[in-house]
Amino acid sequence: MEQKTKHCCRCSDRKTERSDDERRRLLNRLKRIEGQVRGLQNMLEQDAYCPEILTQSAAVKAAIDAFNRDLLARHIHTCVVRDIRGGDDAAVDELAELVQKMMR
Repeated sequence: MEQKTKHCCRCSDRKTERSDDERRRLLNRLKRIEGQVRGLQNMLEQDAYCPEILTQSAAVKAAIDAFNRDLLARHIHTCVVRDIRGGDDAAVDELAELVQKMMR
C-alpha cells in the first residue's frame, strides 16, 4: 500500500504522534539550544575573543547533534518499526536517505 504525501515548503502531511512528555522534553532541549545561539549572538556583538565564541559554537553543535540522535532513535523505534511491520519497506529507503543527510 503506497502512502501518498503532498509536499509544500519541503514539508509533508505525514505526522508523528508524540506524548505530551516527549513533546515537552524535545521542546525544552530546543529552547536550551536557542538560548545557546542567542548567547553566541551576544558574544559576537560584544566582540568576544574568537576561541571563546568557537567553544560556545561547538557546544551548540554538540547539543544539536544530541537532539538529532535522540529524535532519530525515537523515529526508528516508532515510525520505522510501525511502517515495516505494516509492510511498507519504503521506510528502510527513507531511513537510509535520512541517515545520509545527517552524515553530511
